[in-house]
Amino acid sequence: MAREETLQEILIEPDAPALHYWRDLWRYRELLWFLVWRDVLVRYKQTAVGVLWTVLRPLLAMAAFTVVFGVLAKMPSGAVPYPLLVFAGLLPWTFFSNALSESSASLIGNANLLTKVYFPRLIVPLGSILASLVDLVISLLLMVGLMLWYGFLPDWRIAALPLFLVLCCLSVCGAGLWCAALNVKYRDFRYLVPFLLQFGLYVSPVGFSTTVVPDSWRLLYSLNPMVGVIDGFRWALLGGRGEIFWPGVALSTLLSLFLLCTGLWFFRRTERTMADVI
Repeated sequence: MAREETLQEILIEPDAPALHYWRDLWRYRELLWFLVWRDVLVRYKQTAVGVLWTVLRPLLAMAAFTVVFGVLAKMPSGAVPYPLLVFAGLLPWTFFSNALSESSASLIGNANLLTKVYFPRLIVPLGSILASLVDLVISLLLMVGLMLWYGFLPDWRIAALPLFLVLCCLSVCGAGLWCAALNVKYRDFRYLVPFLLQFGLYVSPVGFSTTVVPDSWRLLYSLNPMVGVIDGFRWALLGGRGEIFWPGVALSTLLSLFLLCTGLWFFRRTERTMADVI
C-alpha cells in the first residue's frame, strides 16, 4: 500500500490575528534552530584561532580595563579582585554587543531567503541572538576558571544568574528588533550601530563599579538598561560582594520590557514590506 502523506496548507493572510503569527513561529521552530546552527558554524569555520578568539577577546579587554581603571585610575572594587570585577561586567556586555551587532544585520544578510519563501521574519534576528549565547557559555566557563584561580567561590546568589541573563536577553531582543527593522528601511543605519555600541561601552559600568556613581545620580544612571544587568551579574557571581542597586534593577527591568514590546510592535509593523524593500 502506498504511503499517504498529508500536506498541511498554510494560508497567508495580511491582516491575520497575532495568534496566527505566533503559531507560525512555533511551526517554523526547526528553521530557527537551523539558522542558529548555521551561524555558529560560520562564525568559527575557516578561522585562524577559532574558538580561542572567544577566549582571547574578553581576556584582553579585561587586562585593558584592569590597567586603566584599576591600576591607573585606582577605582575601588571592594573585596573583589579587580580582574574578576571587570570580567563579571564583560560577560553580559559582550553578549549584548555581539548579539545586537549580529541581529541588526541579520535580515540584510539573509535577503535571498526573505524574498523567496514565507516564514515569520522574527526568526532571523532571534537566530542571531541565540547563536551569540554560545560565546557567552564559553566566557562563563572562563569566568569559572578565573574564580578558581583567585579562590573566589560564589554562594547561593549564583541561582539568580539565569534571571539576570533573561533580563539581558530582553534588552538585546528589543534593541535587536528595532535595529534589524530600521536597517532594512535605512541602509545607512548599519553605520550607526557600531557607534552606539562603542558609546554604550563608555556609559556602562563595565570597567568600574557603580559605587563610584553618586547616590543622587544612580537612578538616573540606571536609565541605561545594561546597568542593572551588569550589577546583577556581579552580585550573583561574586557572592553578594558586588554592589547592587535594586531600584536601578527594577528600572532596568521596566525599560527592557518596554524596549521589547515596542521592538516587537515596530518589527511586526514593518515586516509585511521587508521583502519588497530589502
